[in-house]
Amino acid sequence: MVNSSLQTTMDKVLARNAGEPEFHQAVREIFESLEVLENRHPEYAAASVLERMCEPERQIIFRVPWVDDEGNVCVNRGFRVEFNSALGPYKGGLRFHSSVNLGIIKFLGFEQIFKNALTGLPIGGGKGGSDFDPHGRSDGEIMRFCQSFMVELHRHLGEYTDVPAGDIGVGGREIGYLFGQYKRLTNRYESGVLTGKGLNWGGSLVRTEATGYGATIFAEEMLKAKGKSFDGKRVLVSGSGNVATYAIEKSQQLGATVVTASDSSGYVVDEDGIDLDLLKQIKGVERGRISEYAERRGGKSRFVKDGSVWDVPAEIALPCATQNELDADAARTLVKNGLEALSEGANMPCTPEAIHVLRDAKVLYGPGKAANAGGVATSALEMQQNAMRDSWTFEYTEQRLTEIMRNIHTDCLETAEEYGHPGDYVIGANVAGFKKVADAMLAFGVI
Repeated sequence: MVNSSLQTTMDKVLARNAGEPEFHQAVREIFESLEVLENRHPEYAAASVLERMCEPERQIIFRVPWVDDEGNVCVNRGFRVEFNSALGPYKGGLRFHSSVNLGIIKFLGFEQIFKNALTGLPIGGGKGGSDFDPHGRSDGEIMRFCQSFMVELHRHLGEYTDVPAGDIGVGGREIGYLFGQYKRLTNRYESGVLTGKGLNWGGSLVRTEATGYGATIFAEEMLKAKGKSFDGKRVLVSGSGNVATYAIEKSQQLGATVVTASDSSGYVVDEDGIDLDLLKQIKGVERGRISEYAERRGGKSRFVKDGSVWDVPAEIALPCATQNELDADAARTLVKNGLEALSEGANMPCTPEAIHVLRDAKVLYGPGKAANAGGVATSALEMQQNAMRDSWTFEYTEQRLTEIMRNIHTDCLETAEEYGHPGDYVIGANVAGFKKVADAMLAFGVI
């Protein structure tokens, strides 16, 4: 619950941003955590820091016209919400998916402020994307769309201004087309203006693996704090994109058996453990459906079209698909089946009601703004390499990622303890991230 003084501010924010339920959900979670700061830090309220933080510094909406393979002129809508630059240039991915609208981008950008702050790296929060869906489109169509998208977006970008990366629907192919058009329009080879680039033209090793690895490392740190580990545990993973794939990989490296993966058509259960090479071939190379995994794997694997991946018993859950994929009923089922820890690989995959169920049951719960910060952290490491005209080894970059995720875990745990909520990673992440940004905003005055 939100107390009366914070409620007044929150009501203003929600009224000003009507019809944006995902953004409202993200805002409520922050407000519910910040009551612990009121008595210790009255300076934040005096300077209206929270109200200013909830208002993006800049919102850009633009038309994206392009021509498909049949010669038809198509029109999509592009977005970039530059939310907060108190700690550094705006940093956050671009999402290409039919579900994208302003409210989705604002929720993602708002979360990004605190996630980026928790990394301890000099990056602010932003997010962007379009309601264009690359699924089923040819390479030529995707190239023409990306080029049109960048015609408008390029004027708002720069390595000291705003540095996008990929997200759902935006991988190495799309980043390549976007960067090529940026270079063409500006006549500059500005490597640091986009991250997630190809390895032979400014990209970083571990970037592809980073979000999935990071969410798993965060879960391992939560378990370690309780004297436990991944070794010998059953793990549920939702999704089958980059985040899910590399959450599976890291879980297996830590000695766990991952038994599920999913996509929009359903999910697979493999009691012998997911065959990672087969999954990468079907989903990464062939861009196929998850049902093909069960057909080709055979054995104890099966495809389930209906129902929920969270019906499968396991000790650890790593939701890596999309927002609000895990509701209260699913959370109760997980708890009933003996869930010990859940770490969010996706952005806001648990509904508020699900989070309450997990916290009430004393499940170790790693919120996305802390648990999946590995992706943006490695993007910032890519920016460092670009600035130095350098390229790091996989081992060194993974070491840096692991150190960052462990530091985030420690920061969350210590902050929760300091503010009277020991073991509460939601309070810890929200308060720690907020304070870093709020203190910088105070230092800059009213801007």
